[in-house]
Amino acid sequence: MELENKKLHGNQEVGRAFSQITLDDDYNLPDYKPDLTKVIRERGTIRFEETHVSSGHVWLKGVLSFSILYRTDLDNKKLNQLQGEIPFQESLAIDGVEEHNPVKVEGKIEDISVSVINSRKLSIRSLVEFTAAAKVSGEEKILTGIKEENSCEMLKETLEALELITDKKDTLRIRKELSLSSNKPNMEEILWSSVELRGMNSKPKNGEIEVTGEALIYVLYAGAEEEAGLQWFETTVPIHGGVECSSCETEQIYWVKPSLEQWSMEIRPDEDGEERNLMLEMVVQLEIGLWREESIEMISDIYALDKQIKPEFKTAVFHKLWMKNEVKCKIADKIELLEGDEDILQICVNEETLNIEQTNITEDGVLAEGTLTVEILYMTSDDSMPLGAKKAYIPFQQMIEMPKSQGEMQIWLHGEIDQVTTVLLDSRMIEVKAAVTLNLLAFQKQERQLITNISQEELDLKALQQSPGIVGYIVRPGDKLFCIAKEHHTTVGNLMETNRLAQPVVKPGEKLLIVKKVE
Repeated sequence: MELENKKLHGNQEVGRAFSQITLDDDYNLPDYKPDLTKVIRERGTIRFEETHVSSGHVWLKGVLSFSILYRTDLDNKKLNQLQGEIPFQESLAIDGVEEHNPVKVEGKIEDISVSVINSRKLSIRSLVEFTAAAKVSGEEKILTGIKEENSCEMLKETLEALELITDKKDTLRIRKELSLSSNKPNMEEILWSSVELRGMNSKPKNGEIEVTGEALIYVLYAGAEEEAGLQWFETTVPIHGGVECSSCETEQIYWVKPSLEQWSMEIRPDEDGEERNLMLEMVVQLEIGLWREESIEMISDIYALDKQIKPEFKTAVFHKLWMKNEVKCKIADKIELLEGDEDILQICVNEETLNIEQTNITEDGVLAEGTLTVEILYMTSDDSMPLGAKKAYIPFQQMIEMPKSQGEMQIWLHGEIDQVTTVLLDSRMIEVKAAVTLNLLAFQKQERQLITNISQEELDLKALQQSPGIVGYIVRPGDKLFCIAKEHHTTVGNLMETNRLAQPVVKPGEKLLIVKKVE
């Protein structure tokens, strides 16, 4: 028999692994840096330099890059900054992974702390989580027809499934020159800066993934003139670009997860030679997934009356789009300073991070729980300690509506910060209001038995003659008319005609008269 198949492309997860390590290192201040009296702010990022996959293992190599803002013992320059790196290597075990399998790795800093050993030495300690997920790309052959074969009885079913079109990572590079406003003094040194993505949106359009949003920029700097002192400014940079995706179409199901992979900021002279410009370079990483919904009429079983047909089966897993939803979430709280914190004179810089920690499928949908981390730098009323810092964690939860499913579900969820406002209520209290977007993509897993091959033999006439010619049958739960006909050597058409059935559907307890058919 010549089989006609429809190929459906997709990815199957081989396995995943999780690891948690503590990075601990001492850091000596360079000779050109002034003595340290107090750490005000610290930040860390994970950068992978090498990922190697071998049989059963994923090897990671990279660095934890850290930045530190601190108070000095100087009278004229009370603030300074440090930057450094802590190298790491880690191995994660994944059963079944092979060297050729693509592996997605992620590193997340759960906590970073800096303690002062003495005025020239710091202890840096960070808790880092690594995850690795290995997958294999392949295709399933789905039987849809048999050429020049009219004597077979076939059971056909409709398979609703997603075909993977694109699964890749790409980057959007942005380079922008920023200028100080006229009322700001010239820059001598950047003390602290941050770049955060806001209101990011992505969609397939004209053979590319179009990306829009903005980058929120904060810069804290030392003025070039002694009387200028500590200065800061904030601005936004619009993001509008695209990455090539020749296979994408507007009607496809898409998933684009943007993240700020890296960025840098450097002081540049303006056209008059004054230090008033900043060159910003950033790389936005995009995780892209594109699928096409397919409806395939497949042959799930087959037999014949004039010969013995033996189909061979295999189990395959397919995914069906269950829900694509986007929800706006409001988060609000008040942050109060602790005893010992300096009073707030003015807020300079606020940085936020959104972390979705847990998702649970409930009767009403998907319950997302997480934390909005808010870190604030502020001016104090004490000239000897001009800058203070406050860090707070604001918990949130949001229900995302999704129809209930009986089958196993796979949930993809990520959140984007749209806007955050911080209002100084008094010298000890800050009000925080945030708007975030939660994007949900839910897949329903479905297992199907696929016919991979069909062999045929001569009919066993002796066994056929020994079977009864007429049978009375009571339908059992789960019975299909096709399976009843196959078991008793007849056809669905004959069963419908003999029992005067209008549709090829039977109910448990229904009585059937079955007449064996011999060709």
